[in-house]
Amino acid sequence: MTKLAIGRGISDKAGMVKDVLKLLLEGEALTAPRMAAVLGATEAEVEAALDTLQAEQTLLGWRPVINPKAVAENQVQALIEVSVTPERGGGFNRVAERISKFDQVETCYLMSGGYDLMVVVRGATLLSIATFVAEKLSTLGGVRSTATRFMLRCYKESGFLIDGAEEADERPAVSP
Repeated sequence: MTKLAIGRGISDKAGMVKDVLKLLLEGEALTAPRMAAVLGATEAEVEAALDTLQAEQTLLGWRPVINPKAVAENQVQALIEVSVTPERGGGFNRVAERISKFDQVETCYLMSGGYDLMVVVRGATLLSIATFVAEKLSTLGGVRSTATRFMLRCYKESGFLIDGAEEADERPAVSP
């Protein structure tokens, strides 16, 4: 089920919270009763640990991993590299927060290297993403330049191989 090894009894609340978080990160779709069984704890203890993780904003939500091929017919995804001018007193944070508030933006990371922010955007069409970049993203104060790359095919999503991708243990044929 999971590669998690818990070599101690769970007596303190902080230990339970850490163990529940490990199960969530390493496990599959675990329910509170399944986690309780693995941890040797009560369901109430696991529920309390989950409540703590949510209250501390460590666990922000539950997202299933969706096979992109199943929903890709009507969606386009793009990765946008954004170069920005840092603001006095706010650095990159203010610009990144403004960008993150757009509905089209799924993910926004501060990066090292040739650009400052990596933004993942989802839209109905190539044109809708191009329009978003041209009219909203690139016109924000502090944005110096953007480079858009459209995602064409997904081979692995959140640790899961997508149907048709090679198995991890398969090796390519070698010819003499």
